[in-house]
Amino acid sequence: MNPMLRLRIQRFIANRRGYYSLWLFMLLFIISLFAELVANDKPLFISFNNQWYFPVVVQYSEIEFGGEFAAEADYTDPYVQDLIEQSGYMVWPLIPFSYDTINYNLPGPAPSAPDSINYLGTDDRGRDVLARVIYGFRISVLFGFVLTIVSSVIGVIVGATQGYYGGKLDLLGQRFIEVWSGMPTLFLLIILSSFVEPNFWWLLGIMVLFSWMGLVGVVRAEFLRCRNFDYVKAAYALGVSDSRIILRHMLPNAMVATLTMLPFILSGSVTTLTSLDFLGFGLPSGSPSLGELLAQGKANLQAPWLGFSAFIVLSVMLSLLVFIGEAVRDAFDPHAVG
Repeated sequence: MNPMLRLRIQRFIANRRGYYSLWLFMLLFIISLFAELVANDKPLFISFNNQWYFPVVVQYSEIEFGGEFAAEADYTDPYVQDLIEQSGYMVWPLIPFSYDTINYNLPGPAPSAPDSINYLGTDDRGRDVLARVIYGFRISVLFGFVLTIVSSVIGVIVGATQGYYGGKLDLLGQRFIEVWSGMPTLFLLIILSSFVEPNFWWLLGIMVLFSWMGLVGVVRAEFLRCRNFDYVKAAYALGVSDSRIILRHMLPNAMVATLTMLPFILSGSVTTLTSLDFLGFGLPSGSPSLGELLAQGKANLQAPWLGFSAFIVLSVMLSLLVFIGEAVRDAFDPHAVG
């Protein structure tokens, strides 16, 4: 292993808060990736007539269990459950609800308070809050990851181009960024989102338009500094291509500053998606969304578990990302003592 990389890993581990935050965040993210195995209205597997069935990954008709309809079996139907239990058994997930499953057997009107069946209660449509929190956490993190990667790639390319070539290209680029960054981003996102049916990819494309500028200034400054180094001038004098100089000699220096900012960009991406969902301009209606859960908490003050659940999940998620970002910043700090 590279001695510098080993030193940076040691610095990261030395920051205990960031180190444990990384492990906790990875644990929560892995659990959310397998949300269908944790919260689902379908059994994990069924043993019926000495045969195994896996409804989570394969659709089975009611006829296969002795029913009458060719449509997919509704495993929450007592009739289907009796058919299966006569010749086998079912193993359910820890939470027997998916993010869109409506519990019709509530003890009172929705939203209902937490109980032994719905651990965090239900929302105003009778859907399990804990299931929606797990699925919403996954969507928020995946959306943040994709947006961070795409916007970072664009920002690094633009910043590297401006910093390496300079001159009129850099001047025009800076004036464009000043104008573009001065626009009211959230209002423009709301306006653009109202023109089309919102979905994951539309929101991603719209938000990329305004999120790529975060790294341009850092990368541009690093390239402006590096292009005056002797080894860069020597490579240019020897006839090395611009692309090779940028990728091999200058980009590694800029990546140090880029990596330290990625966790903070990720947390900002999650916050923006949550804000749009809260205002009703985010993901399609019915999607598991932390912002939509916050909006329900605001509209249903008599059900404090809605707002508290979304607030605690968002607080923990963003705090973990900030702690990880601080540890990464310390690990890549050139002035830190080994």
